[in-house]
Amino acid sequence: MTNVLYDALFGQHAGRETPFLHLINGETLTHAAFLERAAQLAHALTACELTAGDRVALQIDKSADALALYAACVQAGLVFLPLNPAYTAHEVDYFVSNSGAKLLIGDPAKADSLRSVAKAAGAVFETLDAQGNGSFAARAADQHRSFKTVPRSGDDLAAFLYTSGTTGRSKGAMMTQTNLLSNARTLTDLWQFTSKDVLLHALPIFHTHGLFVATNVMLLSGGAMIFMPKLDVDQLIEHMPRATSLMGVPTYYTRLLDHPDFTADLTKHMRLFISGSAPLLAETHKLFEARTGHRILERYGMTETNMNTSNPFDGMRRAGTVGFPLPDVELKVTDPETGETLSQGEIGMIEVRGPNVFKGYWQMPEKTAAELRSDGYFITGDLGLIDDQGYVQIVGRGKDLIISGGYNIYPKELEVILDDMPGVLESAVIGLPHADLGEAPVAVLARQKGANPDPDAILETLAIQLARFKCPRKVIVVDALPRNTMGKVQKNVMRQTYAKVFKA
Repeated sequence: MTNVLYDALFGQHAGRETPFLHLINGETLTHAAFLERAAQLAHALTACELTAGDRVALQIDKSADALALYAACVQAGLVFLPLNPAYTAHEVDYFVSNSGAKLLIGDPAKADSLRSVAKAAGAVFETLDAQGNGSFAARAADQHRSFKTVPRSGDDLAAFLYTSGTTGRSKGAMMTQTNLLSNARTLTDLWQFTSKDVLLHALPIFHTHGLFVATNVMLLSGGAMIFMPKLDVDQLIEHMPRATSLMGVPTYYTRLLDHPDFTADLTKHMRLFISGSAPLLAETHKLFEARTGHRILERYGMTETNMNTSNPFDGMRRAGTVGFPLPDVELKVTDPETGETLSQGEIGMIEVRGPNVFKGYWQMPEKTAAELRSDGYFITGDLGLIDDQGYVQIVGRGKDLIISGGYNIYPKELEVILDDMPGVLESAVIGLPHADLGEAPVAVLARQKGANPDPDAILETLAIQLARFKCPRKVIVVDALPRNTMGKVQKNVMRQTYAKVFKA
């Protein structure tokens, strides 16, 4: 039996002296050198008495070794669990104990607190930092540069990714080898990546976007990556002349547009700009195309499925949509109450089915049964519609739906209008507790630089365009909307912040 994920992503590059990782310090790792390092790390993992199927939790800053540990886990048949370096020891404790991780690898600077976490969970603790220092680096230093790949099937687990946990405790999404490989193959073909591509990689690798989309696509295609530790717009601009493509979240594109050195000449050789993880404002689409001549390709995915839809590579990339379902993904819009499929153009719950859909939530059979139907369709929790041209539009999360006085209000409908208001950079509409209506819509507006939007004038304009029940009962102007590490607007945070706005 082979190891299908390792063979496809990594094994195909054995002995290839072609560039793979261009590091910011000027060093370049070839495919062969990267695999040799991964083999050393795989030996170090097995030296910790780990066997196929065991979980390995990793909480270190982005680095070549952090990525090589992903390859090492796949080669050794272990389940890779990347964790956000910003998590506190208390948060890490939940992930390690819940996953049953046998090994926790953390930054030496956090050794004292993380060692206690590992001990409480019965896990081995090792250290490693972004510079390649630590006890695990020492354990790997003298190991062989080749490793006998552990056989694994497509149904075997390759990774855990924990959801953000905005409602209740985070859930461990179990990703199989087939889940990851099928999506990488589809995206590589759809976005036409080849060995000639060089990707600007500034995304974190504890998240599906940076790890299982960007990295897997480049591994499968045989291309190279300019591997940046984090988003630095000056570095993006500095290294863009050597790149052909960029994957980012909307923040990347708004910050590039704010930079005086970001010009059409700088991007004329670029092949593709891709955005995801959060909605891209229509205004950003327009400004980017006007500045560069490139139209950003927006797509839609999530932790449990990787990518589900994409705007076309060839064809119209429509702002405000996430394109069409991927060739191997089935997508439908259903009534949230009955599960019945709705007609084209009707707003409902988005459900998807395909080889990319995860295996279920770790040790949460009830949650798995509630969100993963017996026929294979996954209930995404996202509200959307399929328009008359077949494009998918996301109108919000199911939990973001506002029911005010018995009427359904979809925040996206209001946000599209608010975003076009003078002085408004972007908006978020949330439902807040209201004594009379149950909950009422409130608009939180981020102002443009130097602007001071007038809430009363905005409400007057909305009253002309919207039914009265949809109009916000209050407008709050702020400097910026709260976002998580992937650039998603945190409506749950705003609901907490402004929870008492209607109380006396």
